[in-house]
Amino acid sequence: MAEPVYRRVVVKLSGEYFAGAQSYGIDQPTIDRIAGDLIAAKRLGIEIAVVVGGGNIFRGVEVSARGVSRTTGDTMGMLATVMNCLALAEALERHGQPARTLSALSMPEVCELFTQAAANRYLCEGRIVLLAGGTGNPFFTTDTTAVLRAAEIGADAVLKATNVDGVYSADPKKDASAKRFDRLTHSEALAGGYKVMDATAFALARETSLPIIVFSIAEPGSIGAVLGGAGRATIVAD
Repeated sequence: MAEPVYRRVVVKLSGEYFAGAQSYGIDQPTIDRIAGDLIAAKRLGIEIAVVVGGGNIFRGVEVSARGVSRTTGDTMGMLATVMNCLALAEALERHGQPARTLSALSMPEVCELFTQAAANRYLCEGRIVLLAGGTGNPFFTTDTTAVLRAAEIGADAVLKATNVDGVYSADPKKDASAKRFDRLTHSEALAGGYKVMDATAFALARETSLPIIVFSIAEPGSIGAVLGGAGRATIVAD
C-alpha cells in the first residue's frame, strides 16, 4: 500500500450505520468491525479522531417536527452521539487500542470535556479520540462538527464515510444515470447541492482549506484503503 498522504484525520461516521441491519440501536458486530478498520488505519501511522452522528438512537430534527423545540431536540441528539462514542471507545479498547471520548457537552462523570489541547495530547499519545456531543450547540450537524474539529486540531483531511463510494449527481440507488465524481472543488459541491454533507460543512471546509474525502464504509478495510490512495472515493478540495 502507498504511503499515506494524510497524517492526521477526522473520520466522520454515520450514527445510522451503527445500527447495522436493525432499524434502531447499536449493533455490536458492526461496531467491532468499524473499530477494527480504525485500528488498521491507525497502524499506518495515522493520528485519528472520530465524529459519530446519533441517528441510530435519536434524530433531533425529526422529533422537532412533532412539537419538541429544535433546541431541545438537537440537545437530545447530541446526547445520542455521546452514547455512540462511548460504545465505539469500548470496542477499540477491547481490541487493544487506547481511546478517549471527549464531549462538547460537560458531563464529567461520563467523559472528559473537549478542548483542543486535550485532543492534541491524546492524539500524540497514540490514542484514537472520539469527539462527542456535536459542536455543543443546536442547529449544527455532526458533518459540520467534523470539519470544525478537524480545523481546530490541525487535521489534514476529513474522511466522510457513507453508504456509497463517493459523491454522485443524484442518489445512485434511485437514479441509474447518476454521475459519480472523482473530484470536486468545495464551491462545486456547494453549488451542486449534493446531499452527502450539509452546506455549512462544505463552506467551512472551503474557508479552512480542508479536503473532504467521501467514501463507502461498507467494505472492510475501506478507511485504510482511502488513506493509502487505493480506495474508491471522491475528493472535495480546492
